[in-house]
Amino acid sequence: MSQSHAASAQCLNLALQGGGSHGAFTWGVLDALLEDGGFRFPGISGTSAGAMNAIALAQGFASAALDHPQDPVARQAQACEQARAALRKLWEGVGAMGVFTLGVPVMSNPLMSMMSQFLSPYQTNPLDINPLRKLLERVVDFDMLGQAWELEGMPKLFVCATNVRTGKGEIFSGNRLSTDAIMASACLPQLYKAVEIEGERYWDGGFSGNPALYPLIYRTDCSDMLLVQINPIEHDGVPDTAGDIAERMNEVMFNAGLLSELRAIDFVRRLLAEGRLDKTRYKSVLMHRIDGGAALSRFGAASKTRVDMGFLLQLFELGRKEGVRWVQAHRDDVGVRETLQIVDNA
Repeated sequence: MSQSHAASAQCLNLALQGGGSHGAFTWGVLDALLEDGGFRFPGISGTSAGAMNAIALAQGFASAALDHPQDPVARQAQACEQARAALRKLWEGVGAMGVFTLGVPVMSNPLMSMMSQFLSPYQTNPLDINPLRKLLERVVDFDMLGQAWELEGMPKLFVCATNVRTGKGEIFSGNRLSTDAIMASACLPQLYKAVEIEGERYWDGGFSGNPALYPLIYRTDCSDMLLVQINPIEHDGVPDTAGDIAERMNEVMFNAGLLSELRAIDFVRRLLAEGRLDKTRYKSVLMHRIDGGAALSRFGAASKTRVDMGFLLQLFELGRKEGVRWVQAHRDDVGVRETLQIVDNA
């Protein structure tokens, strides 16, 4: 990363989807953006595996914000370097652990699908054992994050989980972020007990926002948003087996909230362009996207639980390649124009 990039970093909000081990693709994208060093991230929204990526990235930025409160160039350089290291530590831990079920619909795994029809996690996993919790606690220092949230150069982080009682998505940010909040965002109800936080119980955020875009619009000053999408929107052909039908149903379900928000963003943008809305009250969002869904679909939904390190590194390299390509193609578009035609994609 050059000092000129660090000094003139462009603002870019990040929206990170969940999708099990396919989140390693997002790791690759983030690694490319961080290696470039030419972007600062005022806001990051993540769900499930996207939330894991987001909190690991925030770990690096927190350390730099505390070490360099008065030096933005040194802070940006250190933040990018340490965020890359934290993300690698996270995914190497996933590979060593040998299991990954964040945001992976149970129907993608035949054995889990069969068991879930007759048994709940309150029977199959009464102790609510989830090895990802310990990994997260090793990688992320939530006490340090608590000291850094309000510091200059620190991204605002938004993690979505679904309130079981109300059915609505809830956004955890700032000092409400914790190991429990991240695990709630990734809590598939067929596998794990609902996560209790402040007297309420939560399931996977993918049911309500994968990821949630509105916090990035209303709670940051940045107009540009990069969506890293790892669940395919379109699907060629009509699925005709039970497994393929279930897989496509889950893709549709976990993209529904995102598509609704994209349509709303486009609607507001068009009304602003026509002068029918007050520009002091509404923001025209410049949307960008790195679409991993199409590239990842060839691996199949079952691969979302595959965590051998060779496969994770394959996804990482695929994501890095797409991240580098996007930076080269669209760096000059940031702050100027959108590169995702929402009407055509939502």
